[in-house]
Amino acid sequence: MIRQPIIVVMGHVDHGKTSLLDRIRSTTTASREAGGITQHIGASEVPIDVINRICGPMLSRSGAKITVPGLLFIDTPGHEAFTNLRKRGGNVADIAILVVDVSKGFEPQTIEAIEILKEYKTPFVVAANKVDLITGWINTKTKSVMEAIPKQTAGVGEELQNRMYDLMGKLSEQGFSSEMFNKVADFRREIAIVPLSAKTGEGIAELLMVVTGLAQKYMEDELKIEVDGPGKGSILEKKEVRGLGITIDVILYNGTLRVNDTVAFATPNGVATAKIKALLKPKPLAEIRESSTKFFSIDEVSAASGVKISGNGFDDALPGSPVIQVTDASYANEITSELQDVFTTERKGVVLKADSIGSIEAISRLLKSAGFGVSKKGIGNVTKRDVLDAFTLNATDPLNAVVLGFNVHPDHEAEEAAASSGIRIIRDDIIYKLLDDYKLFIDEKQKAITGKVESTAVFPGEIRVLPNACFRVSNPAVFGVAVIAGRIKPGYVLINETGEVVGKLKEIQTDKSAIGSAKKGDEVAISVDGPTFGRQVREGSRLFTRVTDADEKLLSGDFAKLIDNEERELLKRITEIKNAGKRKPHP
Repeated sequence: MIRQPIIVVMGHVDHGKTSLLDRIRSTTTASREAGGITQHIGASEVPIDVINRICGPMLSRSGAKITVPGLLFIDTPGHEAFTNLRKRGGNVADIAILVVDVSKGFEPQTIEAIEILKEYKTPFVVAANKVDLITGWINTKTKSVMEAIPKQTAGVGEELQNRMYDLMGKLSEQGFSSEMFNKVADFRREIAIVPLSAKTGEGIAELLMVVTGLAQKYMEDELKIEVDGPGKGSILEKKEVRGLGITIDVILYNGTLRVNDTVAFATPNGVATAKIKALLKPKPLAEIRESSTKFFSIDEVSAASGVKISGNGFDDALPGSPVIQVTDASYANEITSELQDVFTTERKGVVLKADSIGSIEAISRLLKSAGFGVSKKGIGNVTKRDVLDAFTLNATDPLNAVVLGFNVHPDHEAEEAAASSGIRIIRDDIIYKLLDDYKLFIDEKQKAITGKVESTAVFPGEIRVLPNACFRVSNPAVFGVAVIAGRIKPGYVLINETGEVVGKLKEIQTDKSAIGSAKKGDEVAISVDGPTFGRQVREGSRLFTRVTDADEKLLSGDFAKLIDNEERELLKRITEIKNAGKRKPHP
């Protein structure tokens, strides 16, 4: 059997995600009449007859025939809904609608949504919302934007076209080709943009048409299900409902669940099971977050559908966890196997805490794509243990000595531990912002570490003693030099061409003023403790900075960017001189 596609609406706050879903609901449902949409927990179902009614004229003109039974819209918009709709190797959502306010364009959560869609390889359509705000737009009282556009003035049409071009440019920056939906040649290669108004309803017909067409043309195999098979879904949310206790909102994407079935799911302590006492749906047109009196019971539910499940034992259920009907003893291995990839960690990396399995998976994917690792993952608020785990990384890698918290908070002991240990807790409720703040933290740390290396490490340097420039013979010897390559600083130990220590550079002067360093091309006077001019140092002598083994490792590894190619070659030569000096027999 072909199930209805599952569609998630995403986008930046205030761009009209909820308004779009409300418009779809109100457009497709007359006042409680039969044949309208069926509202599930966390989802709104638009059946085939409603789609036919709205898109009828366009269907007739195109000769297309709809074969899917309808569309299931997830109406808890945002990345939380999307990331919690997870299953092994991907996401429950078949298609996403990315809502963009045409007057504002791309904003932070727009980018975040696109990054998540990229990671999950989820096809999406752009709903270019709020066209009614274009100055001079005439509300044509139609559901079709293609009927509305010809009735606008030339100036309005031109402005709409400009805003479509702006969106195409922004999508191109994100690596996508895109076009107005009616000009798309290949929907698998180009993102379709549908201009619409959630306020007036213009464009709703085209949006439903495009989403339906995409689903049935390219996803027929993915939409095939076993209706009579074991129920399998994903926990969207866990919440307490008066009179029902702790319930879970589930999107069922395969099989059927019935009252008295036993289901398995993940908890922080492993896999648990619970018996279904009741399957609940909202009453028609009721707000699903209202009290339990707004729900009615059903005996069974088949995919694809949203349903609230009541039963004893859901207290520790994790949002984003798979829910499977228990038919044999393999359920624990199945759930453990499905979550294994999510909680896989690296030897080095940050500590990550989040509100759900889906969030952990999405953030881990984005961190990995940015080149960052995660050493520990967990669900729930940041604890003292998390901070201490991050602290153990500080000795070897301060860039990873951080706890990232998404949609969670640190408890009091965690804050105290962070303050005393110097561990940074970075938290946010927006994935995009969380990652940006972590990148900023890394930049700050790297600048501090780089600054410390530059001030304490010995860099490669080569100097030549100038003729007729001895100003003092010894204690200390003062003479003029030309910096041939690299750099010199007070405190550096100087060696000769055989690797023998000549002395320690005490001061650098130019025009009788002390300076902190000298670089290639400079001619300066230096004072050196140790040598006697005419013995260990002569006119024309070449001297080198003695780079320690530790500094050589730094400048050849993590901090190689601090020296240029010429200095890199000089570092190799200094190393050879040092090694030759070590091999030289002592009298």
